[in-house]
Amino acid sequence: MYRISNFADNDDVKVLSELGAFQVIEYQRDLSVTPGSAITAYFSAQMNVKKRQLVCHLNRANVTVQAGAMQWMLGNVNATTGIKSVGDFLGKAVRGKVSGESAIKPEYTGDGILVLEPTYKYLILLDAAEWGGAVVLDDGLFLACESSLQHKAVMRSNLSSAIAGNEGLFNLSLNGNGVFCIESDCPKEELIEIELQNDVLKVDGNYAIAWSKGLDFTVERSGKSLIGSAASGEGLVNVYRGTGRVLMMPTAKMPNI
Repeated sequence: MYRISNFADNDDVKVLSELGAFQVIEYQRDLSVTPGSAITAYFSAQMNVKKRQLVCHLNRANVTVQAGAMQWMLGNVNATTGIKSVGDFLGKAVRGKVSGESAIKPEYTGDGILVLEPTYKYLILLDAAEWGGAVVLDDGLFLACESSLQHKAVMRSNLSSAIAGNEGLFNLSLNGNGVFCIESDCPKEELIEIELQNDVLKVDGNYAIAWSKGLDFTVERSGKSLIGSAASGEGLVNVYRGTGRVLMMPTAKMPNI
């Protein structure tokens, strides 16, 4: 038996969202400041630059997290590699290599509490069922998911996607039923959601963070000809074609610092 005090019930901590096995908390102020950092801490809080953490309740579901993301765990919690065989290991190693994600994502089971490292990024909870049971994530956004979701590497429709679109050739795809969490540079309130019905979305830049697996993703010229593309000043654009959803940021993804 255990009891947690002064954590989620702290008056400086706010529960932002809760879905499935996950709970997102946010620290309203940074109280661990010095005279030299007080000004930065104050204005950071005013501009919504706050620390956030993902809390995983394992009594609701087993979870799989990004390697190295665990901060602390409490109660009956067991950590495994999630590897079922040599073939499974090789498959995950290849998928991690081509998608840019960690090859081995630890799986946590039991009925205790798992808390991940704090981050200044925005933690967004999504339900794979709302994406038709198959969603593709942009590189480096995956943080955690319920272990009922299967991980696959999805290859772009053409080689130009990797060479000309400033994107990798593969992306991580989550398949099945379950909730997952991504780290975004924008809060959920600013994300743009587009639903396509046998239509086309063209984006000039790395703004899309998630899209339905059924969409055909390519990189194409913005115009019908090289001269037309040059005249428009846009050049190459990311194209999402078909029926499905796209979740897009209003600003480009910030580089990792």
